[in-house]
Amino acid sequence: MDESIKFFVGLDAHKDSIAAAVCEAGREPSRFVGTLGPDVQGVLKTLRKYGPARQVSVVYEAGPTGYGLHRELTRRGYRCEIIAPSLIPRRAGERIKTDRRDWARLAELSRAGELKAIWVPDQTHEALRNLWRAREDAVNMRLRARQLMGYLGLVPSEHSSGTACAVARSPRPAMHTRGAC
Repeated sequence: MDESIKFFVGLDAHKDSIAAAVCEAGREPSRFVGTLGPDVQGVLKTLRKYGPARQVSVVYEAGPTGYGLHRELTRRGYRCEIIAPSLIPRRAGERIKTDRRDWARLAELSRAGELKAIWVPDQTHEALRNLWRAREDAVNMRLRARQLMGYLGLVPSEHSSGTACAVARSPRPAMHTRGAC
């Protein structure tokens, strides 16, 4: 653990709000700070109450909110880590997941040094990743369209001359041939 860090903040980020908890470097339990708006400025205002950026460590669960909060906090000098939900240690039998438990547990585990952060891609890498996913989606949609056309008998086979009547009369069973000649 870095000795210069005095406060450990656990965030539970959602689309509409961010819940925050803080615990000090000692052994005291974490305490609820409040529910903040989804904007970064509200988070920064809350974090400034606990001293300079070099004394505050922030952690939050990876999720659909993306990396924007992480980028802004690190740009401002805060130590910020994103934790994969699967990498958060859980006690045996602990299955209930609530916001109150999430933020409190994140702050305390961060203080104990028991969290392993995920790699956060830069904006260029993230754009390439999004492009790759869009390409995969387009390839899969093309495949599904070709399969559907084959199922409907709209793809000419080796037995047809390519006309609609030939497709409807081909020896291959076509289940949905409307208006066959």
